[in-house]
Amino acid sequence: MTIRNMTAKTRWMVLAGLIAVTALTAIGWQWLNGTGERGVSYRVETVKRGDIESVIVSTGVVQPRNRLEIKPPIAGRIEQVLVREGDVVRKGQVIAWMSSLERAALLDAARAQGPEEAKRWEDLYRPTPIFAPLNGRVIARNTEPGQTFTPTDAVFVLSDLLTIKAQVDETDIARIKLRQAARVTLDAYPDTTFNGQVIEIAFDAKTVNNVTTYTVDVLPQKPPAFLRSGMTANVNFLLVSRQAVLLVPAAAIKVRQGESYLMVPGEKDVPVERAVTIGVSDGRQAEVVDGLNEGDKILVARLGKRKSNAGGSSPLNPFGSRKGKQ
Repeated sequence: MTIRNMTAKTRWMVLAGLIAVTALTAIGWQWLNGTGERGVSYRVETVKRGDIESVIVSTGVVQPRNRLEIKPPIAGRIEQVLVREGDVVRKGQVIAWMSSLERAALLDAARAQGPEEAKRWEDLYRPTPIFAPLNGRVIARNTEPGQTFTPTDAVFVLSDLLTIKAQVDETDIARIKLRQAARVTLDAYPDTTFNGQVIEIAFDAKTVNNVTTYTVDVLPQKPPAFLRSGMTANVNFLLVSRQAVLLVPAAAIKVRQGESYLMVPGEKDVPVERAVTIGVSDGRQAEVVDGLNEGDKILVARLGKRKSNAGGSSPLNPFGSRKGKQ
């Protein structure tokens, strides 16, 4: 069917379609070549002073530095327990009294004959004490009075010190040193942070899923009362700390051929590059050693659609049109 043979209504529909296609083509061309192009816009930030730290982030588990299981030399029965889990004990302290199987059987027979007979045999046949072999804390109490046990049963578990065993990636282990400061946060208590110190760095590595790590022991300086063996911890090893330095968002820094620079407002608010010297960075902020002063304005790039260039304003102008602002 030719246009001549079309009805008037059909001709108008075809003409409207051609106009729409032409308009869309023009808009697309403008989008790619004109002010509608998707590009870079900026937000304004002010250079301020603040504190910054560079850290190595790791995870770990709270574990005893020395864990000791107390097992009795012979089978028997617990008569009295003098400590609870969490108690601090000293070396040589009596933590429980026990009877051998023979003493337990003899006392049971004496009690059947009356309290006087039981008292006489208790005085003649004294119980055996269980001593704490070291200064530490009771982290497990696996027995109660009247319970029987064998020489293979651990009736108590003691720990001298609770440490955080952090897993550090092999790419970071060279920056970990003995007595290095660290901060610890427990998953169970995320709002509480306490300080620690590196006391041991493993020589033997562990490889899991092709990731090689080394165990680093961190000793809490003032262990909180809620610290428990087996808790999951997040450890930040402090590398560098700076106070009252000039800070800028790390996202504003661009690096080209080994040189760092930022965008700053130029004449007529057109963004221009300025070379800077960068110091410590924590991934979110960065220290500016040279090239900026406190209170300077910088531009941080953000992706978005450029505004129209109507009125002669710069398409990269982060401040918008200056009309009506005189």
